Amino acid sequence: MKSVELKGIISPILTPMNEDGSLNLGGLIVQVDRMIDNGIHGIFAFGTNGEGYILSGEEKKIVLETVVNQAQGRVPVYAGTGAISTQETIEQSQMAQEVGADILSVITPSFAAASQEELYIHFKTVAESVDLPIVLYNIPARTGNSIEPSTVERLSKIENIIGVKDSSGNFANILAYIKASKSKENGNFHILSGNDQLIIWTLLAGGTGGIAGCANVYPKTMSSIYDLFIEGKVEEAKDMNDRIQTLRSCFKYGNPNTIIKTATRLLGYDVGYCRAPFNLVSQEGIDALKEVIEENRIQNIF
Repeated sequence: MKSVELKGIISPILTPMNEDGSLNLGGLIVQVDRMIDNGIHGIFAFGTNGEGYILSGEEKKIVLETVVNQAQGRVPVYAGTGAISTQETIEQSQMAQEVGADILSVITPSFAAASQEELYIHFKTVAESVDLPIVLYNIPARTGNSIEPSTVERLSKIENIIGVKDSSGNFANILAYIKASKSKENGNFHILSGNDQLIIWTLLAGGTGGIAGCANVYPKTMSSIYDLFIEGKVEEAKDMNDRIQTLRSCFKYGNPNTIIKTATRLLGYDVGYCRAPFNLVSQEGIDALKEVIEENRIQNIF
């Protein structure tokens, strides 16, 4: 199994699209370099912000090949390989291993309600099918299924399940995961915040970083949260974490994925639009984003 440190700010990189909705690989290459040049500690291909939920299996392979080839080992590459069925999750996970991903992120199955025992068996079976580190991904608002802390504790005992990303937005759940993670015999189990607003608090509580959608807009600011924290500059890290709030206040104007991609496009990057039907932002939302971006430029947040 690859030895990879699960830490820092990982960018769930956008998947740039052409006007016709096809993949814009040139735009993706630009974004990979932009993330790394601004200090991001890892790149997560076709996560939620990368629209993994709407890409075909073949498109995911092409995106991952592009990211791996462009990253060239400068930072770890994560691949989101979760699907509704265990079999498809295994197929996607094995594809990602063959292409060269460093870490797999496996989201809970969606649509149908799953018991905790079903979730345990699902993740365990997937883990046994590959020889890569796995990060569990909990985002119940999107999938309808939540991984309970007791299940995380059970799963943490599996050698190549090395962490969990929590996007529930519930800090109490993150704290419960941190407590549950202490059962890992070698101590090699890590908690990542999937909510950008909670990254600094997760670090202070014993977590090791975050997978941050806002990094697509603010890669330098987001990466500095972790760097400053490690340097012991906690108040400065808190300040950096606070700086993303004006952008997050715009999430009310649409799907957060769409808001992030729209903001990145308004910065002048050729990332296109999200795939339909998840691609509309009202004019009011566009105006609000432009105002936030201008304020951020004046404050030198980018």
